Amino acid sequence: MEFETVIGLEVHAELSTQSKIYCTCSTAFGASENTHICPVCTGMPGVLPALNKSVVEYCVKAGLALNCKINQYSRQDRKHYFYPDLPKAFQTSQYDLPLCYDGYLDIDVPEGDPLDGKAQKSTYRKRFGITRIHIEEDAGKLLHGAGSTRIDYNRCGVPLIEIVTEPDFRTAGEVHAFLTMLRSILIYAGVSNCRMEEGSMRCDVNLSLRPGPDAPFGTRTETKNIASMSATVRAIEYERKRQKKVLEKGGVITQDTMRWDDERGLNYAMRSKEDAHDYFYFPEPDIMPIEVDDEWLGRIKASLPELPNARRERYMADYGLPAYDAGFLTGERALAEYFDDAVAAGAPPKSASNWLMSDFARLTNEHSLTWDALPLSPEDLAKCIALVESGKISRTSGSKILDAVFSGDTRTPDELVAALGLAQVSDEGAIRAMCEEVVANNPKPVADFKAGKEKALTSLVGQVMKASKGKANPALVNKLLRELLA
Repeated sequence: MEFETVIGLEVHAELSTQSKIYCTCSTAFGASENTHICPVCTGMPGVLPALNKSVVEYCVKAGLALNCKINQYSRQDRKHYFYPDLPKAFQTSQYDLPLCYDGYLDIDVPEGDPLDGKAQKSTYRKRFGITRIHIEEDAGKLLHGAGSTRIDYNRCGVPLIEIVTEPDFRTAGEVHAFLTMLRSILIYAGVSNCRMEEGSMRCDVNLSLRPGPDAPFGTRTETKNIASMSATVRAIEYERKRQKKVLEKGGVITQDTMRWDDERGLNYAMRSKEDAHDYFYFPEPDIMPIEVDDEWLGRIKASLPELPNARRERYMADYGLPAYDAGFLTGERALAEYFDDAVAAGAPPKSASNWLMSDFARLTNEHSLTWDALPLSPEDLAKCIALVESGKISRTSGSKILDAVFSGDTRTPDELVAALGLAQVSDEGAIRAMCEEVVANNPKPVADFKAGKEKALTSLVGQVMKASKGKANPALVNKLLRELLA
């Protein structure tokens, strides 16, 4: 029996503020256990929280970037539940008056498996609704091991936004595309660094099955705190198949909260899934309501940078880049800014795109570098491209320059050309002599070419390049060989 999968997301993103949501403790990641805490963020009796204004601004900024309406009057609420890493036994969040609501994100979703590694997939455009975005505080962290459990409260009070979507997703691929674009937008807007490996962005997946698109929604499960894009895809596929097996056997899905174990490739139930009424929300009495007046809202709007979709359209319109190139370049803000700087330094846009998608993508992966930590300046990339396109060095030599720089060589492209002997030979007389010798010594490919086998020329070009130790200008070699074989 076929079922339609229905998925909704709850995405938590830690905000890039220097201090916590209600106190001045640091939000820095990686400190020793329980060193970034105070009586406020650990919920000691008698303390009074003070809302960090930047948290409101970041949340509103995220809402505007995601096409949300803004509640100019909102408040905070207490969400009650007991868990060891929540020292107050309630979380300060927002219930019925979130800061942002009724937004959406338009995504070009690639067809097929998002984890198969294949590029240039066909896409379809789909709009995914965003129900709300609200602010809340993070909880601490339980550390299990050696037969005991410790609690690190450093994360308590770190400011979060929770982005709740409509149940608009039908495949793991749609979820992957949405999370990829969402992460990009939040980074562009400066709202969050979205480092999933540090827990700065975490995803909860609500999933149910129904017998058809017109049937009522089925009972959903919630898989909590998934820590990577790929793990989210795997968790969705596992839970979809699990629910399908249960329903096909006549079983009943229970509304459970699940934990995904990515190493074992399975999930397991932690507890029954709660509904909103289970938390006993009530307005937070110690924090004044939040009022975002027109002037403040206007300043936040003005601070928004050019976002990925707008930048992508600009690259296609202004530079004539293909959609795939534009999508790749705008995936990370640091990459897009590097590309813009290279073009400003004189690099042809398509050439810069090609280098970034090939050599740079390979080298950043090999050296575990991020796009904001590239060892070659945009100006030097433009210089490398100019050296190749002027015929002074070959494209292969250009790659050798990049390999050297990414391996720690601090010399300029011009210095590396001289030091590594990469200068391309464009002396027509010298190259013609090599071509004549290759033609004389390779009668079979010569005959094949003259018989109409165009590919035979490739063999002859390769022989000339070998004779020149890779320094001959390939375009000139090709031209002279054709003249000799005409």
